[in-house]
Amino acid sequence: MKNKVFLEGMRDGLPIGLGYFAVAFSLGIVARNAGLTPFQGFIASFFCVASAGEYALFTSIQAAASFLEIALITLVVNARYLLMSTALTQRFDSRTSLIHRFLIGFGVTDEIFGITIARQGPINPIYNYGALLVAIPLWSLGTSLGIIAGNFLPARVVSALSVALYGMFLAIIVPPAKKNLVIMISVLISFAASYACTKLPLVSNFSGGTRTIILTVLISSIVAIIKPIPESEEEENK
Repeated sequence: MKNKVFLEGMRDGLPIGLGYFAVAFSLGIVARNAGLTPFQGFIASFFCVASAGEYALFTSIQAAASFLEIALITLVVNARYLLMSTALTQRFDSRTSLIHRFLIGFGVTDEIFGITIARQGPINPIYNYGALLVAIPLWSLGTSLGIIAGNFLPARVVSALSVALYGMFLAIIVPPAKKNLVIMISVLISFAASYACTKLPLVSNFSGGTRTIILTVLISSIVAIIKPIPESEEEENK
């Protein structure tokens, strides 16, 4: 039974891992521009399985941000995983040990959360281990190969590949923005505020990482207060 569940996890994790590989390859170009080696990129991706989080990490390194700034911006960008982990805690069997809970929490991503929460009954850690065994190595390997490719490809090609990552982020924010006016307005305000902060006398002296942290917390807090998600909508999304 355990082998069957583990293989089901690997089966469901394979398409996720292939998607991760493609995204991580573009992230590898960013990591290469930040000065990371293929091994460093592999380790970074292995311990931070998050596209937005890693992008913030690599760009912060490239901007010579302090360790505190890097830690804070990574925490802020990855904060949604705290909510996902909280939701998963409701699905654990009471007898599940702390180590299993910790390891599953370590591997929480949007996609892994989706396939886990969609299964019937209590969470079976064996299923998650099967999915993570495929997804995380492909994610990490993609980053390493992206760095290697960036070291050999012409500068123009590297620059073009760097743009691919921005396309990925647009693919993430455009669909929900088209469906929800509040999200669309929030995104547009974020773009405008980010640009304005590079020109304002006092704020422009802050590092890019600090500006991102301030704007993320400030804008998301204001939107949450002014236009909270109705309880009925929250129940539908569970």
